Amino acid sequence: MAVFPWHSRSRNYKAEFASCRLEAVPLEFGDYHPLKPITVTESKTKKVSRKGSTSSTSSSSSSSVLDPLSSVLDGTDPLSMFAATADPAATVTRPLDSSRKRRDRDENSIVGSDFEPWANKRGEILARYTTTEKLSINLFMGSEKGKAGTVTSAMSEKVRTRLEELDDFEEGSQKELLNLTQQDYVNRIEELNQSLKDAWASDQKVKALKIVIQCSKLLSDTSVIQFYPSKFVLITDILDTFGKLVYERIFSMCVDNRSVLPDHFSPENVNDTAKETCLNWFFKIASIRELIPRFYVEASILKCNKFLSKTGISECLPRLTCMIRGIGDPLVSVYARAYLCRVGMEVAPHLKESLNKNFFDFLLTFKQIHGDTVQNQLVVQGVELPSYLPLYSPAMDWIFQCISYHAPEALLTEMMDRCKKLGNNALLLNSVMSAFRAEFIATRSMDFIGMIKECDESGFPKHLLFRSLGLNLALADPPEGDRLQILNEAWKVITKLKNPQDYINCAEVWVEYTCKHFTKREVNTVLADVIKHMTPDRAFEDSYPQLHSIIKKVIAHFHDFSVLFSVEKFLPFLDMFQKESVRVEVCKCIMEVFIKHQQEPTKDPVILNALLHVCKTMHDSVNALTLEDEKRMLAYLINGFIKMVSFGRDFEQQLSFYVEARSMFCNLEPVLVQLIHACVAYCFITIPSLVGIFTRLNLYLHSGQVALANQCLSQADAFFKAAISLIPEVPKMINIDGKMRPSESFLLEFLCNFFSTLLIVPDHPEHGVLFLVRELLNVIQDYTWEDSSDDKIRIYTCVLHLLSAMSQENYLYHIDKVDSNDSLYGGDSKFLAENNKLCETVMAQILEHLKTLAKDEALKRQSSLGLSFFNSILAHGDLRNNRLNQLSVNLWHLAQRHGCADTRTMVKTLEYIKKRSKQPDMGHLTELALRLPLQTRT
Repeated sequence: MAVFPWHSRSRNYKAEFASCRLEAVPLEFGDYHPLKPITVTESKTKKVSRKGSTSSTSSSSSSSVLDPLSSVLDGTDPLSMFAATADPAATVTRPLDSSRKRRDRDENSIVGSDFEPWANKRGEILARYTTTEKLSINLFMGSEKGKAGTVTSAMSEKVRTRLEELDDFEEGSQKELLNLTQQDYVNRIEELNQSLKDAWASDQKVKALKIVIQCSKLLSDTSVIQFYPSKFVLITDILDTFGKLVYERIFSMCVDNRSVLPDHFSPENVNDTAKETCLNWFFKIASIRELIPRFYVEASILKCNKFLSKTGISECLPRLTCMIRGIGDPLVSVYARAYLCRVGMEVAPHLKESLNKNFFDFLLTFKQIHGDTVQNQLVVQGVELPSYLPLYSPAMDWIFQCISYHAPEALLTEMMDRCKKLGNNALLLNSVMSAFRAEFIATRSMDFIGMIKECDESGFPKHLLFRSLGLNLALADPPEGDRLQILNEAWKVITKLKNPQDYINCAEVWVEYTCKHFTKREVNTVLADVIKHMTPDRAFEDSYPQLHSIIKKVIAHFHDFSVLFSVEKFLPFLDMFQKESVRVEVCKCIMEVFIKHQQEPTKDPVILNALLHVCKTMHDSVNALTLEDEKRMLAYLINGFIKMVSFGRDFEQQLSFYVEARSMFCNLEPVLVQLIHACVAYCFITIPSLVGIFTRLNLYLHSGQVALANQCLSQADAFFKAAISLIPEVPKMINIDGKMRPSESFLLEFLCNFFSTLLIVPDHPEHGVLFLVRELLNVIQDYTWEDSSDDKIRIYTCVLHLLSAMSQENYLYHIDKVDSNDSLYGGDSKFLAENNKLCETVMAQILEHLKTLAKDEALKRQSSLGLSFFNSILAHGDLRNNRLNQLSVNLWHLAQRHGCADTRTMVKTLEYIKKRSKQPDMGHLTELALRLPLQTRT
């Protein structure tokens, strides 16, 4: 190809902007808005034909937001139709699945979200009530008689066989495993749960029932009494599974192809087969000889009474409540009541009378806890009363929560009065404060404090009662006149505690109350007291979670950091966090709150000194093993602090702060980047020390842009030269988020940004015309590009756009108070001649590259680049020049020569040329359009 001269077309940017601007149309209220959903009225006419009947036509009209793609299918999805045809069983199971989902949703909505579910308490109980003693468990040894393959001749024979199997089980078809650790015991229980599911899935219903009975019997065993609450959780998981399986089985018997049970079904909707099966289950359970398994298994399927009678559940609850009276051990009894409350709240939360009866029954038997039988049992097991009483807490808390849920205040007052009349009521009082609404407790705070004072501390420590009271006061406010007296009464007890763990567990709760209702003076007093108790013997090392919680509560209420750091004991409190990982987490919490709530920049020396110390702690924790995500988080927090520091026009102080910050945070590159953005003086020294090549390139470019904006032209030239000299160091592959990727696309993006800046950079008077552009072109020419890449030519095309923009009489944009080359040269002919020479050099490189792509495997690239270069000439070149006009025609033919061009793009391009030819001074494009044929692929 011959060398073609370049002639840039003259641009009137204002006129071009005006021609491209959208026409403003006044929009009246209520008119169409593009963000509003489109409402379309769809009218469908369907023909329905059945065998043996005449075809009928039905039409429907509906207003909905329509999917334009689905409308093509006339509302039908061919894949769904195929699936429905291929799997007829799907139509049978679908009603059951959908009704089950609706039913589950309905049942979950019976109790509101303000009721804490049992699942939330489960994990805490398992973690808290553990043991190191050996445990035992009885395992069921299954026989072949219970398997599904057994077929008998008559129904009576089948029933007799199953009853014999139950008798066989109760007479000793089981094996006792001894000396199990707690984890072994948990594993065995989980195996039993899985065995239950497997037996049910294989239609071995009797075996499943045997497993449930066996597990229920374990709840009568209190030989390892400290583990009983956790055992209750594990066993009732199995009972819940069994209850759900039985209910779903009976429900599935009520569903067939013709009918589905409604969400709120009545016994009249249940068929006889389902009712008979349901009765059969209740008869089987009634034949269980022992009280505890009979109670638990019947309670687990309490919900199944819905299939038999409208009043079934309301009749069963009082009977089950009375059954519990036969359980002699008060611990076993109270957990049985807790399970009944749990099941009752799930299936009939409206039957509060039965739940209340359960509670009042419990109060009548409460004195048993302090009776001789229990005391003798504790002596045998070597358990002290203060360790025994907390075992009741999970069950009692749950019972009180169920009773108090949405209960009228009169009922709560009655319960409180009944608790007052009982002796040794500390355990009851604790459950009352744990379960009743916080507002109810807070308004009666002084009454509860009086009751706490009267409690006998031998069984249940008073500090636990004050802790429960404090938890309520953190959620609800007591009467304003009582607040100080409440704090004084509580702290009298808390500060006398000798055991550091007891002390910090209680103090942690009351810190929030203090922060919420009092000033920094009271908070300082509390923090000083915590330091006093936790410093001896380095007790704080065992209480980092509680100390961390205290810090969170303090900073959550003191958003003004000048006030926070004026609390004398706050920083000494931080000194107790000696373990580095914990100290760093605390510092992160402080900085997160500062960044979130500090609205205005600060120069307060108290804040700056304290937070510099906090940030230094975070920074110094970084080592070779620190994860990149952690580094990013620490850098984000430190940068957030740096951005909020401002000394206004006092530049010396600002510079002094940046100097100190750079010396303190040298190991976190994002922080150094932030400081470079903040202080241009750091650029030449700090940028070369950074690791990321594109981080350095972008910082040099950004620093040059800042220097230009501040009329520092020589500094700007130095930054741009530094960026140009760094380009040869760009490697072929770079690490992006742990993966190696080619760097050329990132280099292309950087250079395009760089070209946009070079447009407004004025030439240096002691250097040649466009000296920075020439240096950059030399670097681009010498850079080793991938053979399979066209990025070099794309860059040259961008350079051509830049040079075309530089030849305009007035540039597209400027920097205030900086004279760009359009002002310096004023359209000087020598400048324009130099510019055109550079354009011709760049064009020659582009055309040479196009020539090298004339190979079979590169023809598509040649077509694409040829069309791209054609569009560049069309946008920036003066096509009134004959040679440039001819070059554009040649490129058009080149793009289509081998049938690789995108025909649609070529058509749209030609339409655009014809449209532009109608504009003023664009008549020459009419002739050009006639010379640009469209070829079809052959």
